Amino acid sequence: MERELRLMKGNEAVAEAAIRAGADGYFGYPITPQSEILEYLMEANPYQTTGMVVLQAESEVAAINMVYGGAACGKKVLTTSSSPGISLMQEGISYIAGAELPCLVVNVVRGGPGLGTIQPAQSDYFQAVKGGGHGDYHLIVLAPSSVQEMADFVGLGFDLAFKYRNPVMILSDGAIGQMMEKVWLSPYRERSKTVPDWATTGKLPSRQRNIITSLELNPERQEEFNRKLINKYNEIKEKEVRYEEFQCEDAEYLFVAYGTSARVCQKSVQIARNEGLKAGLLRPVTLFPFPSERIGTLSGRAKIILSVEMSSGQMLEDVLLSVNGEVPVYHFGRMGGIVTTPEEVVDFLKLKIMGG
Repeated sequence: MERELRLMKGNEAVAEAAIRAGADGYFGYPITPQSEILEYLMEANPYQTTGMVVLQAESEVAAINMVYGGAACGKKVLTTSSSPGISLMQEGISYIAGAELPCLVVNVVRGGPGLGTIQPAQSDYFQAVKGGGHGDYHLIVLAPSSVQEMADFVGLGFDLAFKYRNPVMILSDGAIGQMMEKVWLSPYRERSKTVPDWATTGKLPSRQRNIITSLELNPERQEEFNRKLINKYNEIKEKEVRYEEFQCEDAEYLFVAYGTSARVCQKSVQIARNEGLKAGLLRPVTLFPFPSERIGTLSGRAKIILSVEMSSGQMLEDVLLSVNGEVPVYHFGRMGGIVTTPEEVVDFLKLKIMGG
């Protein structure tokens, strides 16, 4: 079956992609600006006729624990929410990471802190990339910058989750979730009938029953397990870094931006170059693992690097670590649900070039 072209919202693309990826279950709770995902799945799956369980839980806490249960059975399961809802899910996400289970979590970010605003933001970077729950763990974090990637990253996210037995987060924002673009939808995947050998399917004649937990009261064994997780994260860092470059070949001024900010910065690059400034854009596609090595390489010929974010400067810390003091790094961002303009980015760059 060939791919299908549709005009869709980013949120709708996530929902349709989950169906086509052969997801076994969705558990979620409505919150703006991502409620269309749950609504789309409910409408597309009346009376569970697709074979996919779609359930509105009583809360975000319940939803993530349903995901935990489904993942423990070896099923392809996901949840979606927005910033305050993801905060409520953090304990469950930590449990899932500690139990080494695959699942997909989608965060369509809104401005905060607290209830904040329903407008788009990128202020959940720390929460997603640094492990918003307790303990030493990481999510694999994918950052889409288009409706097309909202769809594509669902299948990719499930693949990575099962490859590494690790939760994956798609970190989007309210602008991409609500905007409409053309999107090529992948063909339907056949729902897997294979049960992973680690899944909790009950005791079988061929093996003992599996016990899945994140609890270990012996400190030596817990430390050994933590070291195992670190080795897995190091393998992910080695094999799964993804990024996109835009006119970086001769760039003297480098923008680093993801998601909606990267879309803005593509235009900023064009404006700057029209004014004689050799600007380029490095867009991290994976926020964990972060493309530190590539940014470090590009900084070798850069005069200034700007971390452009819809936040007070969270990715900035990873950019600074990547550059290691070799070149000046500045942050430019808007907050409270305001999306910066390309011209504002260029004006800020020119201010820094002049020493302001």
